[in-house]
Formats: sequence, C-alpha cells, structure tokens
Amino acid sequence: MKNEEFSEKEFVGEEIDNPMASASQGNASSFFILHTSFVYFLGLGTNLGNKEQNLRDAVQKIEERIGRVTSLSAFYATAPWGFDSANSFLNAACRVETPLSPLQVLDATQSIERELGRTAKSVDGVYHDRIIDIDLLACLDVSGREVLVDVPRLKLPHPLMHLRDFVMKPLGEIAPELVRSIQSKRKEK
Repeated sequence: MKNEEFSEKEFVGEEIDNPMASASQGNASSFFILHTSFVYFLGLGTNLGNKEQNLRDAVQKIEERIGRVTSLSAFYATAPWGFDSANSFLNAACRVETPLSPLQVLDATQSIERELGRTAKSVDGVYHDRIIDIDLLACLDVSGREVLVDVPRLKLPHPLMHLRDFVMKPLGEIAPELVRSIQSKRKEK
C-alpha cells in the first residue's frame, strides 16, 4: 500500500462536509475513511518580542483550539533561514492529537498566528521577521500512516522541512521515527 494524494476538489469538499473524514491510503482512485483522530506535528518559530512567551502562548492556543498537545520539544535558538535579520529565532515542535482535518488545522493555526500578532504570511519564498509562525509538518491517521495533502493551500508532509535544521532538530526530539522516515525517503529520491 502507498499513500494516496487527492485533488483540492476531492479533499476540500469532503473535509468541509465531514470534519472527521481523512484522505486514506490504498489502491482505489480516491476514497475517504472516517477517523476519530489524527496526529499532527507542528513547527513553531518566533524572532520578535518575548520569544519564549510567544511559543508558550502558541502552544496554549493550540491546546485550546486544535487538540491535545501530547509532546513539546525543547526550545532551540537558531539563525534566520532564507532571509537576513538581526533577530535570532526560537523554534520548537509539538505533537497534537485532534479530530480536525488538515485544512481545519491549517485554518486554526493561521487564526492563532493572527491573534498573537502576525500580520503577514511569507509569500513565494520571501521571508521576514515574525512574532509567531506555526507550520503543519506532517499528519498521521489513526493507524500511523502519513496523510498526504497536495492542494494550493497546504502540502503535507511539509515539502521543505528536511532542509531546515530548525525544524528537524526539535522534530527529532519528539518524533525520531518520523525524522528517520523523512531522511530515508529523501535518500531514495
């Protein structure tokens, strides 16, 4: 069996109508299986203000709005990636269990970012300082298989995470098996 990708029309339409639906793996052209829970791995970053408090506030809001945070990495001080800034970053990763679909989690994380003061998203690889950044890194269904999403708004697993030490280090702390899987897949390509 392999992971299956879905078009935006298939995935979005089903997800909005049924928040418990998940893109499933298999050999059929496309189908959905109801799941009671998903596991998400989120990357968190900040380089403005009280960085430690920004991360703690984000985790609290994730717990309130998305689901149960079951693991949180240490906080890692890192240099900016993809742009120049005098402000270093503080990064972390967390594991969250929730019945929410990937697009619902994306909407919730973007709402949290705005609430915490983020005014602009990075566009077309142009990065800038930010009070908080919450990235969806990967999603697993209840059986532990990756849920693949490839729609304009969201790509899962995150297509650049393997290039970013500030993501892979904290993720490796809370999900070493996931990091090994990512690295193994990269070597196969």
